[in-house]
Amino acid sequence: MIYETIVTTCSPEGEVHIAPFGIQWHDGKVLIMPFKPSTTLQNILQTGMAVLNLTDDVRVFAAAIAKKTTFATEVVAEGKALRLKDCLAHHVLTLAQVEEDEVRPKLWLNVLESETHAPFMGFNRAQAAVIELAVLVSRLQRLPVEKITQEMQYLQIAIDKTAGPRELEAWQWLVDCVNNHLAQQSGLQQA
Repeated sequence: MIYETIVTTCSPEGEVHIAPFGIQWHDGKVLIMPFKPSTTLQNILQTGMAVLNLTDDVRVFAAAIAKKTTFATEVVAEGKALRLKDCLAHHVLTLAQVEEDEVRPKLWLNVLESETHAPFMGFNRAQAAVIELAVLVSRLQRLPVEKITQEMQYLQIAIDKTAGPRELEAWQWLVDCVNNHLAQQSGLQQA
């Protein structure tokens, strides 16, 4: 089972990187499989640390994909890592093992510390739709345009029925990404 989360990492110089990540839990260890190249992969390999953030604010997922405003972070693990300030829970992770792969290496991480900050009340359909669109947008270069537009039309139903202000904002950021991608594709075809 894959869980949609936000992973925060830092460069050796302390520059924070916030990325949505589908992770897996296996016997108390976390498996992250970032594509090569990626900032998350580079940061974890260089520092040996990451923080798994659990949030119900889907704007964080959309903002990371759409390269919008970053969200506030705070120091954890005695200054060794950063977590999202307004997350529901976080797990500080340390790199235990790397299984090399040409496309997506497997990073196995141990949980160093965990903390719950607020209760999880559940996702509504609009929040799930935003997360699904964020996954699609993260794969714009690999998916056919028809699949993206078809999926967006279906997901729009949940947005129309159940979205609040946060979900509407996140949805629009992602729709803008898709529209920009489609415009670029159209421009390339005309050239």
